[in-house]
Amino acid sequence: MAFQRKIQGEAALKTIFVDDRPTARRLRKSQLVVLEGPEQGQALTIATEEVLVGRSAICDLTLTDASVSSRHFKIIAVDRGYILQDLGSTNGTFYGDIKIKEIYLRPGTVFRAGNTVLKFQPTDEVVTIELSERDRFEQVIGASIPMRAIFAHLERVAPSDLTVLLEGDTGTGKELIAQAIHQRSARAKKPMVVLDCSAIPKDLIESTLFGHEKGAFTGAIAQHKGVFEQADGGTIFLDEIGELDLSLQPKLLRVLENRELKRVGADRTQGVDVRVIAATNRDLRQMVTEGRFREDLYFRLSVMLITLPPLAARRADIPLLAEHFVKRANEQRAKRELPPLKLSPEASSYLKERPWPGNIRELKNAVDRATSLCEGVLITRQDLLFGQQPLRGVLPQPTLEQAPTPTAYALRFEVEIETTFKDAKQALLDEFEALYLKRLLEAHDGNISQSAKIAGLTRYHLRELLKKHAMHTRSGDGG
Repeated sequence: MAFQRKIQGEAALKTIFVDDRPTARRLRKSQLVVLEGPEQGQALTIATEEVLVGRSAICDLTLTDASVSSRHFKIIAVDRGYILQDLGSTNGTFYGDIKIKEIYLRPGTVFRAGNTVLKFQPTDEVVTIELSERDRFEQVIGASIPMRAIFAHLERVAPSDLTVLLEGDTGTGKELIAQAIHQRSARAKKPMVVLDCSAIPKDLIESTLFGHEKGAFTGAIAQHKGVFEQADGGTIFLDEIGELDLSLQPKLLRVLENRELKRVGADRTQGVDVRVIAATNRDLRQMVTEGRFREDLYFRLSVMLITLPPLAARRADIPLLAEHFVKRANEQRAKRELPPLKLSPEASSYLKERPWPGNIRELKNAVDRATSLCEGVLITRQDLLFGQQPLRGVLPQPTLEQAPTPTAYALRFEVEIETTFKDAKQALLDEFEALYLKRLLEAHDGNISQSAKIAGLTRYHLRELLKKHAMHTRSGDGG
């Protein structure tokens, strides 16, 4: 059994205020020194809010010790101190004789990952993380510290031609960020082409990306320009890049490195001038470890890596976002000469209390539904609750006697046609995930290892899904 032990640490992040408004954050630099192991004597300077350590080359500190997992642990800087978090490693992370999941580090803490012994030591140096003076970046809204830190980063990155990788849970606004980057760039007057890599059949993805010549394959009745050519001079946004088939990843890498492509069926290459922004809700570094995503492509895409926080980590933005969605609804109501709507205090409180596993997309859907269905001009908590447990008459819920097996279930749903196909599909997938995970944990008494094995997932991936849906496992599951 693994135990969790917290050690009181020193502040790693400090927020600087001017007239009660946060203006910057100061990160105290630290060092991670290898005391015993193949890398003995090596040291990693920690100058970012999170570092990853393991055997994989994608880690910030790579350890060649065979007893160390590919992604063994990470260290996170938070207001209260530095957190050491084991990532479900095979041989564990130990503080003394105690196998730990997560602890606060203090100066001089010595711990072991596999057979490698490391020491954590803060330094006297400080890194300043600037916060944007603004509460929005183009159409992206956020007054919270995490979002203003991202805005400050985007203000510098957007005007450049650097390749950007956006990471974050489903519904955190990655496409909106990509659009904002394009709008702030010198390419703003040129096209921005969006490709959802998860929505293209495997046999069409190469043609969709790079185009094809007439007669290149059955059905190719005319020459076709792929999305890279369509975006020439502008920006291409590759959404769900983690879904790109492994066999096509080398071809995408060549386009990124050489800025030239070859249409399917063509005998020569041609130059293309595009800026690439990619996005994923998957853990690409874990996929690299598992051999499902190319390491060199990951590094080429993540020249600038921006991680978007879940809505639960930026609760200060919930009222701001809700009011924004109500304002947009009122603009449409004004065209029909309808009175404006307003959120009631109880409705605002409800919005701030909810976990929002679907993030901004889920919040937007809830507010949009309420603005369409409320009977007065004041949006109540009940208006927001309407539709959370929809009437689902498509499939009857089976009784235990009707169920073919003890673990069988039926997913019943209504299709939202007042939203985009992508959002409607994602809403259904989110509902499926939550129901599947609930039944999976129930069937295995909350045991992570058993559940992951049955589901065909890694323990880390399963834990991330459970976090997304605010689900908890039994205490002490060391899987």
